[in-house]
Amino acid sequence: MNILVFKLLVTPLFIGGVSLAGRRWGPAVSGLLMGLPLTSGPISIFLALQYGRGFAGRAAIGNLAGQAAVCGFCLAYGLAARTLTWALSALASLLVFLAAVALCNRHVWSLGSAALLVLAAILLASWLLPRPAMAAAPAPPPPWDLPARMLVATAFVLALTAGARTLGPQLSGLIAPFPVFGVVLAAFTHHRQGPAAAASLLRGNVAGSLAFIAFFGVVGLGLGSGALAATYGLAALAALATSAGTFWAVRARVGFHVS
Repeated sequence: MNILVFKLLVTPLFIGGVSLAGRRWGPAVSGLLMGLPLTSGPISIFLALQYGRGFAGRAAIGNLAGQAAVCGFCLAYGLAARTLTWALSALASLLVFLAAVALCNRHVWSLGSAALLVLAAILLASWLLPRPAMAAAPAPPPPWDLPARMLVATAFVLALTAGARTLGPQLSGLIAPFPVFGVVLAAFTHHRQGPAAAASLLRGNVAGSLAFIAFFGVVGLGLGSGALAATYGLAALAALATSAGTFWAVRARVGFHVS
């Protein structure tokens, strides 16, 4: 129940913050923010406190492998959006994510192998995702736009959390990065601004996955012996520093534009 309550509190706040940031600085920045483990990170803390360091450490490895499936989702949506509607693109990309999770769950991952898997997924998705020109400026959104995003995202989290108690650490970690924010924001961006803006958002999400590696890499290493507060504090700093560095390093190269 604590995980459910936590997700219900964090989900609308995160969607609202990312949506407002996207309106201010563009879809690429929204994508980068989605790469931060703002939901998976706190859940990892909760798992460590309730189930112990060993459970949380194994779940952290699953988190990393699950982020590779998120990159697969981003690639699938970006490619599908060129010819399909936002609804069909969302459905196809979610099926790709679930298939990737099922494949990853057939293997027992180590921290190193999971990190390498995410790096490979980032490189592949960055190479294959469309590189659109700057999308046209969107029309002002209607008043219901932001509440609808928050409600849809929360509904996703409710459905996923219903079966969380039956999951082990690896599968819990694999499912935790479920692209609830990604599918909501990609679909809304696709619907209102077109596939070019959606591709920019998704490229940002893929690049933002480097911050995910930084966070769970530190968590996976630190839970073995370090103090809990110090481990997660250092992981948060590593993720923020990586996200900031990624933004400034790649925005010109991959077509990030800040208005």
